Amino acid sequence: MNPAHQAPYGEGPALELLVHGVGGATPEEMLGDPRTVRITGDTKAAVHRRTDDAEAERHPERYTDRPVPEAYCWSNLTSGNGARALWLLLLPFMVANLAHWMRPRARGSRRTTRLYGVLVRLIALSLTVLLTAAACAVALDLVAWQCAGSAGCAGDRAWLGFLSADRGGWWSQPGRRLALAAVVPAALVTLLWYLSNRTWSAYESQRPPTGEEGFPPDDADDDDLDEEACAPTPDAVPPGGAAEPERPQVVRPALGRPGFWYGRRLVARLRAAHTAAGFLTVAAAVTVPAVRHDQESPDTLPAVLGALLAAALVLAASAVVWVVLRRGRSERRADARADRVAVRVLPGAAVGLLLLGAVYASWSRDAWASSGGLPGEAAAFRAITLVQGGLVVALAVAAAVLHRRARHPRAALRGLGGPAVAMLACALGGVMTGGVAQRVGDWLDGPGTPGMGPHATITGPPVLLSWQASVIPVLLVLLLLPALFLTARTWRAARRLAPVVESEYGEDRPDEVRTRRIAGTRARARLTDDAPVLVGVLAGATLLLGAGAVAGAWISGEVPGRAFAGAGPFVESVADTAQALGSWLVGFGFILFVTLGRRAYRDASARRTIGILWDVGTYWPRAAHPFAPPCYAERAVPDLTWRICTWTARTGGRLVISGHSQGSVLAASAVWQLPAATRRRVALLTYGSPLERLYGRWFPAYFGAAALRDLRRDIDCWRNLWRQTDPIGGPLMIPAEGRHPDVDRAALKDPVVYGRSASHPLPEPILGHSGYQADPAFAEERAQLLARLARAVPRQVRPEAQDSSGRSSA
Repeated sequence: MNPAHQAPYGEGPALELLVHGVGGATPEEMLGDPRTVRITGDTKAAVHRRTDDAEAERHPERYTDRPVPEAYCWSNLTSGNGARALWLLLLPFMVANLAHWMRPRARGSRRTTRLYGVLVRLIALSLTVLLTAAACAVALDLVAWQCAGSAGCAGDRAWLGFLSADRGGWWSQPGRRLALAAVVPAALVTLLWYLSNRTWSAYESQRPPTGEEGFPPDDADDDDLDEEACAPTPDAVPPGGAAEPERPQVVRPALGRPGFWYGRRLVARLRAAHTAAGFLTVAAAVTVPAVRHDQESPDTLPAVLGALLAAALVLAASAVVWVVLRRGRSERRADARADRVAVRVLPGAAVGLLLLGAVYASWSRDAWASSGGLPGEAAAFRAITLVQGGLVVALAVAAAVLHRRARHPRAALRGLGGPAVAMLACALGGVMTGGVAQRVGDWLDGPGTPGMGPHATITGPPVLLSWQASVIPVLLVLLLLPALFLTARTWRAARRLAPVVESEYGEDRPDEVRTRRIAGTRARARLTDDAPVLVGVLAGATLLLGAGAVAGAWISGEVPGRAFAGAGPFVESVADTAQALGSWLVGFGFILFVTLGRRAYRDASARRTIGILWDVGTYWPRAAHPFAPPCYAERAVPDLTWRICTWTARTGGRLVISGHSQGSVLAASAVWQLPAATRRRVALLTYGSPLERLYGRWFPAYFGAAALRDLRRDIDCWRNLWRQTDPIGGPLMIPAEGRHPDVDRAALKDPVVYGRSASHPLPEPILGHSGYQADPAFAEERAQLLARLARAVPRQVRPEAQDSSGRSSA
């Protein structure tokens, strides 16, 4: 900050910056006043004050005994309109992106850490290929190849008449039908590219409030490096700020690096690679059937052209993989450069190959007729599934090595949380793509079952999708066992907690119903800590059953159920039932996704509920999958940091940033980004915070015990409030160290009082995760934080107390 613009006198006013949690909140709710005014910001995210406090800095005498409250509202970043509810269909991409950030904390394991990032990016790439292949299975295989080539299927649908092989029109040849149907998956890829580019422009192009001065150039992918092994870098300087002379260099934590919330270069690079991969998948679906036909044809020219085109597709696919492998995130500076060759050449080349493939497939081939499934499609789905399984296993090995070298006792699944979540992303992708293909196949075949029975008119989707559907009932049964165990354990825990609750409140005549409710709420809140067990069981079962599905599809070939032939009527009956039930469940799951999206478009309450999913899942930048829903924190964290830096520089006052639930994560992230001089004027008050309970366990490299201890050393004033009835928030478990006291306050009572009393004549509710500000402890801790800041911030001399030379008259 320029010294000429510093606050010239006094301690300055005190400001409380409130940050709400998941689900959003209105300024009126946060400030407790129906009359509010927007101080700065736009319709997506803004800072609000009470109307009476709008000019608080001009009247500091009115706020000598209380801080000025401000509310930062960011809910419209994630759930502002109904169209965003359709992002639910991008759930597999979001889950894969989360796996990138779940790696264990590394210590001198640069190669293994880089390998972890590379494997996650490859898994994300496979999901794009899987989604595009599913669109090709529907449009090219089921509609253009099978239904249009079958008189029984196309004859009942007038809209397919011009494609029907029986009518002998220009579009009746298989290659031309495929070229026309390729418009559908190509449009899907274009839509994903457009959404990714548009959301980046709206959310993730916000420059962080830290300058790049003093940060050495770094061409390595910093996210793949050990944060403890990185070269020291100085604290960043806010815009217009003044760096302190001879400031010692310090090692910046990952969340404190100036480029962490500015992923422009990597997102653009990955977007180009994934877009190209999508177009190449469509080009392969159009080209491979024609190439296979021409290889068996006596004509030499089409066979040569097909071979050259296939070689070009392989070469382009290799270039896409190389681009994905080449670079990860760059965080040690706000990297605004662009990889023009990768961003511009790759998608254009892929589109060109798609057009060439469409022209090549449209070549007149009189003897070509479509039968069975689309050539090469079944093998493609098997290859995608095998590659995904192999990548997940390799990722688990890399995660185990990292966790073994730097153990974090609270890490989810002993450091295997990332591989487990990556497996779930692949499973979600399989369920969604398989559900679409199964439902469309059933719809096209009418009363028949695709590929089975005398009434079947089409072969149906690849048999692997049917096998994957058949394992879903088995998977649900396997999940039922731990669910029953956790239910029984929770019930027993509630019974054990009943006397503990009564002793805490010191009731002479306890109410059995009241006690049971409080104890049951506490016991159910502990279920959050068991989430890793369920995720691990689900991921492990999915991997094993998925491998079984691939083996079964390999043995059965193109005929569903052949693997059980000869095993007896009972086994065959069970297999057929499981396959039919699984197919129905897959279709039901996809229909449920679409229904939720439609309901959220019309229903504000449903839109708010779905928005909570994105509040939790899209906190992290898009480091693995560019088509994932956008990262709102790349807008929210710079907003908070800019506000804190500019307000403290302008007023010289003290600031308490007060974060609830997910807001506490944003608040801590903003504090990490502050320069050291600003952090001395800032206190952190968190309540209902998942910083350790969720983020510390699932993201140990960024929010583990070591990272939270480092943050406490950087900020002198930090206090955390929590309840035993809260299923999300919990203690941070940062012990006292030197001059730093405990961060956690003792667990707040919930409810505040057990029964009726003179001061509480009506029963008090069990608040759980909400209502922290209503607790008397909140105002008490806030006052103590401001008092500690007043002692820590040096007083500046008033201008009237200085002589003409600028020296103090005292």
